[in-house]
Amino acid sequence: MTQDTWSIGELAAGTGVSVKTLRYYSDSGLLPVAGRSTGGHRRFGPQAWERIRLIRRLRALDMPIATITQLVSGERSFDDVVSRELETVQERLTELRWRQATLESLDDCPGEERLRRLDILARVQHLPQARRSLTDHWYRALAATMPRRRLDIMIAMLCPDPPPDPGPATVLAYAELHLLIGTPDFTRWPQDHDEEMRDAPAFYAEIDEAAALTSVAMAQGLPPCAGAAVNAFVSAHARARRESDTPAFRAHLHALVSRSSGFDPRLERYWSLVGTVTGGRVLV
Repeated sequence: MTQDTWSIGELAAGTGVSVKTLRYYSDSGLLPVAGRSTGGHRRFGPQAWERIRLIRRLRALDMPIATITQLVSGERSFDDVVSRELETVQERLTELRWRQATLESLDDCPGEERLRRLDILARVQHLPQARRSLTDHWYRALAATMPRRRLDIMIAMLCPDPPPDPGPATVLAYAELHLLIGTPDFTRWPQDHDEEMRDAPAFYAEIDEAAALTSVAMAQGLPPCAGAAVNAFVSAHARARRESDTPAFRAHLHALVSRSSGFDPRLERYWSLVGTVTGGRVLV
């Protein structure tokens, strides 16, 4: 007569899985009980064999029991489970590569420099939080009147994602970004910037026009020179300040946007570090 139910001991003997583990699977709902013997012991149906094989294959991939339970119960699809597990593996690989690059950055460097690097590298070992600290800083620092679309573009450029496969120089550059935003008065807007923001939408629209003209000139291989792009840029600032586009105003604007007046020179260092982190790519 064909057997239609099996004891937990028989399953253990036939699958090589211990009784203790099978009991855990059963208690977790992974291994349905077909019935009970007259003595009250669990009996399992034919589907138990295939279910155990499936569990063993998934566990061989280091898949958590909770995830397997969601899968076999139909709560989550197989595609969804595999996709999420792939994301988890990639996150772990990134963390390991980040740690490797961090250790390489600390290896074979002078004692004082090693201590300095250790101090700043410790700030960026939790990658999601590290990037969030950058975005939080820049959302606070950038002009409140900046249109949301432009603000998001600026944040994307200023706050690069931690690279998934960094080298020692990249990890150190990313850490240096956090060091810079923590220095006193970094990225404070000049006082006269507020004057320009009396009509922010119009100002940024003209700046966008200047940027578009600059892109066209670059695409044509033209060198930096006076022309439509410069005129549009100057016009945006002149209109915002309620002034005329005169040689004197252009001289003032040139001084304003130079490193010697108006803007924090540390921004140049910041952009250089962003270039190291992104490999020179523009993130927009």
